[in-house]
Amino acid sequence: MRAPTRTALSRTGAALSATAMATALFMLTPHALTDPPEHTLLSPTADPATSQTVTWRASDQADAELHLAPQHTPGQVTTVPATATGQARGTFYAATATGLEPDTTYRYRLSSGTGRTGSWYTFTTATREARPFTFLAFGDVQTDITEGAGPVIDAALQAEPDADLAVHAGDLVDDANDEEQWRQWHEAFAGSTTSMNHLATPGNHEYLLLELSQYWTLQFPGPANGPRTGGTDLASTLGYTDHQGVRFITLNSNQREAAPLNPDQWLQEQAQWLEQTLSDNPHPWTVVTFHHPLFSNNPGRDKAPLRRAWLDILEKHDVDLILQGHDHSYSRGNLTEHRTDEQQVHTGPVYAVSVSGPKMYEAEADNWTDNDAEARVQQANTQTFQSVQVHGGRMDYTARTASGEVVDAFTITKNPQGTDKQVTDQVRTR
Repeated sequence: MRAPTRTALSRTGAALSATAMATALFMLTPHALTDPPEHTLLSPTADPATSQTVTWRASDQADAELHLAPQHTPGQVTTVPATATGQARGTFYAATATGLEPDTTYRYRLSSGTGRTGSWYTFTTATREARPFTFLAFGDVQTDITEGAGPVIDAALQAEPDADLAVHAGDLVDDANDEEQWRQWHEAFAGSTTSMNHLATPGNHEYLLLELSQYWTLQFPGPANGPRTGGTDLASTLGYTDHQGVRFITLNSNQREAAPLNPDQWLQEQAQWLEQTLSDNPHPWTVVTFHHPLFSNNPGRDKAPLRRAWLDILEKHDVDLILQGHDHSYSRGNLTEHRTDEQQVHTGPVYAVSVSGPKMYEAEADNWTDNDAEARVQQANTQTFQSVQVHGGRMDYTARTASGEVVDAFTITKNPQGTDKQVTDQVRTR
C-alpha cells in the first residue's frame, strides 16, 4: 500500500504534533533549529527501492544528520551523517540513506547533530518489481515563477497528489545563480520537494558564462551514475534511476553553454553512455529527458547536432517517451516512418515539448516536417503540466493547463516482451 496523500501530509506538517512525534520516534524533546533547514529536496538514487538522497541548506555549521525510521516501526531510528557539499547563501548538505525496505513509508527529519531538529516529513520507497505509479513532468518554469508558473504547478500537485516523481526538462529558473528565483521555485513546489523525488536536467538558463549554476549540483545531485569523463557538467547532470519498471534517463543538451570548444565530442560521449544505458535497461519502459528539442517548434532554433548525436540511438532502442522544453510552446509527435494505416495510431518513440511557465513563443511545424517528423499536436501560448500513469503494459500521458483543460493525451501499449508497441492518440490530431 502506498503512503497517504503526500500533499496532504506536507501541507499539514505532519499527522502528529512535534511533541508526539518526538515521543514516538526519538524519545527526545525537540528544539527548534536556530536557523531551520530550507530548500529540502528529495533526489532519486539509482535504486529508489532501497535508498534515498536528501539535500538541504542551513547556516548552522555543526555536523548535520538525517534521522529516519519506518512509519510502521517508529522505534527503528537510523542516523545518517550528512556531507557539506558547498556554499550558496548558506551551507548545503546531502545525506543518502541506504539499505531501506522497498515499498515502505519512512518518516524523516534533519538535525544539526547537536540535538536541534527540524520538522518531520515522509517519503515512500519504490517497489522492486514493476508496479503502477504516476509521475509528473514540467517544461520551462523559468520566469514569473510565483504568479505565472505557480498556478500550473499547484494544479499539477493537486491533480496528482500521490505522484512518485517529478521530471523537469530544464530552465527551472531564469538566472542561474539568482537566490530569489530559486527561493520562489522551492516555494512553488512546496509540499512536494520533501515527499516526492525530483529528477531534473539543466537548461541553458542554468548556465552563466559557460558555468553551471552554483545551486545545481547542491540541489540536484541526481543518481550519480553518469559517465565519469567529460567534466563536471556530465558527471553531475547525466544519470538514470530505475523506478517500478521504468528507467528514467537525463541527458545534458547544453553543448553551446557547457562545451563551446568541443560540442561534437561532448555530445558523442553522452551518446556512448546513452547507448550503453539503454542496452543494459532491464525494464519494459524508458523515459529520456533533456532540455533542447530534437524537433523544434521554432524553425530558427534547429538543433541538428543533437539529432546527429542522439536520434538514431533513441530510435534504435524504441525509447517510449522523450520529454523536452526550451521552445516555450507545446508539441508532440514522431517520425513519419512510424505512421500506420490508422490515422490515430503510430509506433516508435514519442517526442514531447512543453512549457510550464508564462514565457511564450510561437509554434510552427516546419522543423518537424523538414526532418521527416510530424507534430501531431502543436499549440502556442499554452502552459501545461504532464501527468503520466504507468501500469503494466500501458502508459497514459495527459497534458493539462492550470484550469484542467486537456491539451493532449495519448496511450502507449505494448506486450510484456516490449514488442507490438502502439501509440494511440486520445485527442483529435492532424
